Amino acid sequence: MTEIRPVCMEDAAFWFSLDTHLPRAGFAQKVRDGQGYVALQGGLPVGLLRYNLFWDTIPFCTLLYIHPDRRGRGLGRALMAYWEQDMESRGYDLALTSTQADEAAQHFYRRLGYRDCGGLLLDVPGYRQPTELFLLKTLTSKK
Repeated sequence: MTEIRPVCMEDAAFWFSLDTHLPRAGFAQKVRDGQGYVALQGGLPVGLLRYNLFWDTIPFCTLLYIHPDRRGRGLGRALMAYWEQDMESRGYDLALTSTQADEAAQHFYRRLGYRDCGGLLLDVPGYRQPTELFLLKTLTSKK
């Protein structure tokens, strides 16, 4: 059985075993602001989701990560659904996410109802990467 709950400081070791991009201070902020979730199976953490607010008004999923041994079992879908429901309950009616153009995650997000809405090309030394695809989804019955 899968349980999803807000991230807490006690999750730090697990969190950083999967999330290599978030600084320590950023983790404390995610805990404080309630901008992260942990998925558990059998009481053990197996996945995470973190987000922020784009333009301070639109929920933007900045990382969805499932432990490689647990992928393909619906955990990513469950985390996204939990986040979307939470965002809708807080009054948001739109959600954003992104992924690199060379990553298969774009297909996952499209299957969840997200649609392409733009891209970002970083060609500056030290920041070069494939195009970052941005995807959006309407969360309410205004669809």
